Amino acid sequence: MQRHHHIFASIIAAAKRFDPIALAVVYPLSEVSLRGAVEAAVQGLVTPTLIGPVEQMTAFASDHGIDISSCATAEADTEEAAASLGVEMCRTGKAEALMKGSLHTDHLMHAVMQEATGLRTHRRLSHVFIFDVPEYPRMLLISDAAINIYPTLTDKVDIVQNAIDLAHGLGVSDPKVAILSAVETVTPALHATIDAAALCKMAERGQITGATLDGPLAFDNAVNLRAAEIKHIQSPVAGNADILIVPDLEAGNMLAKQLEYFAEADAAGIVMGARVPIILTSRADSAKTRLASCAVAVVVAHARRQAATGQPVPTGVHHE
Repeated sequence: MQRHHHIFASIIAAAKRFDPIALAVVYPLSEVSLRGAVEAAVQGLVTPTLIGPVEQMTAFASDHGIDISSCATAEADTEEAAASLGVEMCRTGKAEALMKGSLHTDHLMHAVMQEATGLRTHRRLSHVFIFDVPEYPRMLLISDAAINIYPTLTDKVDIVQNAIDLAHGLGVSDPKVAILSAVETVTPALHATIDAAALCKMAERGQITGATLDGPLAFDNAVNLRAAEIKHIQSPVAGNADILIVPDLEAGNMLAKQLEYFAEADAAGIVMGARVPIILTSRADSAKTRLASCAVAVVVAHARRQAATGQPVPTGVHHE
């Protein structure tokens, strides 16, 4: 029986239990980016500051019937200036999350990645997709399909840990992580299988924590128990993965888009590994996707706030 979409509604409901977080919205001069920020504010998830040319943003909002009267604004004449100001707000604690508007992603990430003035931490930044797939019985995270093009083994350690941390914030206490490749056996000709084996051993030795890892696993036996059984794979992850780690951005991007367009999956996304969660929106994102991405940022921000004060992290929104 097909399961109806419900995971995003659960994430949004969970986020609404928290106080709104301050959100720096960088250069929202497209209808989808401006409306997404305002809708998140109306839903009580965020308190946005719209950063950009204020006169132009006000006129744009009026032309498109978007009421921004309750939103704070900050003047920035260019995309670069808006990105720098948004990052500064997050560095100084004036905002707990950063949201991309209509500027190019490179301009935003350039400001984020500055050594002295950006939002870098000891972790490598990575993007995590959150999927609600109608035929899959749980929330599914995929990383990295948006930032790291050809990640090294060292990069993948951070990519895996970032995804695990997000899963914890969303209520999955011991996520099952499948390290994907084209085959299930360690094969020197396929470098992704070597990385997968190394990542699993690193998890055994405590270099990656908070999850159960297995790999290499092919996509079919990572998400389908029958496929794993046919291939005689004995694994606590096979057929039940919560997180899929792809070998590179191209594989991840194609997988994500296939789930959206062929499997009718809903997708939200967030960048982890920075000082604050970063919402990278796309022109193709639906209103539901933008709202869900804001809700994920709220859950992550509050989980970090509670962890910093030694309070229990919220149980989140995980559904089996």
